[in-house]
Amino acid sequence: MKRFSGLNRAISRATQPAALTAGPTHDRILHTAPYSTTTTTTSSSPFKSRFLWHHAIANPSSGHRTRSAAANAVAGTMMFSVAASTLAEEVHAKEVPSKNFNPKEVVLYQYEACPFCNKVKAFLDYYDIPYKVVEVNPINKKEIKWSDYKKVPILVVDGEQMVDSSEIIDKLFLRVRPGTPVDLGLEWRRWVDNHLVHVLSPNIYRSPSEALESFDYIATQGNFSFTERIMAKYAGAAAMYFVSKKLKKRHNITDERAALYEAAEKWVDALNGQKFLGGSKPNLADLAVFGVLKPIRYLKSGRDMVEHTRIGEWYSRMESEVGKSSRVMEQKLELLCCLFSHRDCIEEPEKDSGRGPERLLNVKWRVLSPDNDPKNRKGFGQRT
Repeated sequence: MKRFSGLNRAISRATQPAALTAGPTHDRILHTAPYSTTTTTTSSSPFKSRFLWHHAIANPSSGHRTRSAAANAVAGTMMFSVAASTLAEEVHAKEVPSKNFNPKEVVLYQYEACPFCNKVKAFLDYYDIPYKVVEVNPINKKEIKWSDYKKVPILVVDGEQMVDSSEIIDKLFLRVRPGTPVDLGLEWRRWVDNHLVHVLSPNIYRSPSEALESFDYIATQGNFSFTERIMAKYAGAAAMYFVSKKLKKRHNITDERAALYEAAEKWVDALNGQKFLGGSKPNLADLAVFGVLKPIRYLKSGRDMVEHTRIGEWYSRMESEVGKSSRVMEQKLELLCCLFSHRDCIEEPEKDSGRGPERLLNVKWRVLSPDNDPKNRKGFGQRT
């Protein structure tokens, strides 16, 4: 009940006039989940099919067990699609970081739908830097109580705290590409922070249905309790629908869609016929634009943007260049394996299967049965 009341207070503050005078990254409800998508890519069939197939054949001798395994596999499909969604993008050649930059642990404290967090993730994914994610509860922020900085993203690299998405990217870039100026494309990176992000909120919360579409994803992916999840979806959508009208006025926007289309066309014009602003390869400005647009791409506003502007081809090229997420997924996959099988199981990647989550595509799973040698029952099991 206390957390439920906290969400009520947060929404109330966000809809007060005083809350609308601060910058958008300081507005609590805006910074909680300003942009999102209700569609996650679920074409992770190479890994998912292996997982479910090995699970289904684990105990073929019993008809009951086989039916149970099949039922578990079907019931688990939706859960698995969420956990494996970041493995779905098409593989493409990525930039290779400097050999001198090889951190032992990278942890991103984030809101899944936050555009600034997605900027950082676009950079990490493009440079194939494995990272763990901690989803922050936007109501109590208990996950970042250890930090004096109370906004996301926060990136911790081998114990070093980095804050502010643009500063995080600048610091990382100097490590992965030493000697390369970070100010290439700086004007357009500022345009992303100072203009593009302000155009997006009025679009994704333009109507009650679009606001509900956004908050459906936020409620599902965010770190909420059950009560907070329900409240966030409906009360949050209603609040942001009204807030978006005031945002339009603050940023002198008369037609949301026209402003969005104009921004998209301006970006395409800046490419000047090249594949990317960086030429044959994306630069930091490409990654920034891609990062903030990614959460809205499959919302109605994002679909309209691609349909009515020329930005779609560039966005598709960026999806291919950034490729699969390098987010570390082991904990989720171990948990799902145990949920499906009620037994111990584990993945063990091939030695040369790559860095980050892409290695999971080269994994075979097998659920441990009582017939297995007990000496193999170490950790979460064994690989076939």
